[in-house]
Amino acid sequence: MPPLSIMIKPVSALCNMRCRYCFYTDVAENREHADLGRMSEATLDNIVRRAAAYADREISFAFQGGEPTLAGLEFFQFFLETERSLKRSLSVFHSIQTNGIGLNEAWASFFKANSFLVGLSLDGTQEVHDLYRLDAAGHGTWDRATHTLGLLDAYGVETNLLCVVTGQLARKPQRAFQSLCALGRHNLQFIPCLDPLDTVGGQAYSLTPELYGRFLCGVFDVWYQQLQQGNYVSVRNFEDYLRILLGMPPTSCASSGSCGHYLTVEGDGSLYPCDFYVLDEWKLGDLSRCTVEAALASPTSQTFLAQGRKRPAECAACPYRLLCRGGCKRDWNASGSNRFCTAYRQFFSYALPRLQTAAHFLAQQGR
Repeated sequence: MPPLSIMIKPVSALCNMRCRYCFYTDVAENREHADLGRMSEATLDNIVRRAAAYADREISFAFQGGEPTLAGLEFFQFFLETERSLKRSLSVFHSIQTNGIGLNEAWASFFKANSFLVGLSLDGTQEVHDLYRLDAAGHGTWDRATHTLGLLDAYGVETNLLCVVTGQLARKPQRAFQSLCALGRHNLQFIPCLDPLDTVGGQAYSLTPELYGRFLCGVFDVWYQQLQQGNYVSVRNFEDYLRILLGMPPTSCASSGSCGHYLTVEGDGSLYPCDFYVLDEWKLGDLSRCTVEAALASPTSQTFLAQGRKRPAECAACPYRLLCRGGCKRDWNASGSNRFCTAYRQFFSYALPRLQTAAHFLAQQGR
């Protein structure tokens, strides 16, 4: 069996923040039941046991939300206890994506002791972060999130920074990159902000292809400058392209050219093929009643995988198709084209020679 990756939403869409652009709130509101509940110990036990029964060598559990830490530290302690009770010789990896505003030293100590990879959401600059990433009282959260980052760093927790690229942030690419780098040495990932389902544009935070292309080029300039000075900053967007140029597989499904790289489990145990498609029409089953094998073999799963293998027609003649691979299915518009196609074309035409130089240099360095 291939390695198994499962994303777990222990509190469904529940969150202690009110981000103006939250894609998962939008997803939840497009289901019959927006809140699928807090995950019970019985559901947790089913997830661990069915995942272990399916996996051959390796399992990755990624916790997201909503805000997954609202499940409480005891939930995660019980999760690990359940894993250990199986006594199977599997390599198990744990990660969590958090807004960070509710974390304390107990959480930091737990993450360090159990080798969790923590993804912390920080939107580039304080100005833009505090415009969209608000707490329940409507206040900005940059100061609390960066305080948490300092705490995680003090405990030696491996922490990546996830930055959502809104229309506002896209106008300040170099400031965004430099602001995040000033917070310490962390891996970075930039993801384009999503409009509500079945819409394009019209929101204050909406990101146009033109702005996204300029953002990628601007960040690349300062990233490449840092590399020339001997300072390599891992930016997942660029690292995927470097890996492809070096003949290695990318690390993100968006750069892979296909869907189906992980499964998502909601709070009630219901199973879906992707975090972006936790919708009633894409439900694969329920882990209290079906196995991982049955869910993956279901007609719904096969339909989703088949759709994910399709590429927009214009990809066939594109000189960058082997690097871009069509991008994420969630970014495709009604005609089947990636709405950020022009952004990627702009970026590759601008950056490809330097990407190739960087790939050669990093290969020589043994990275």
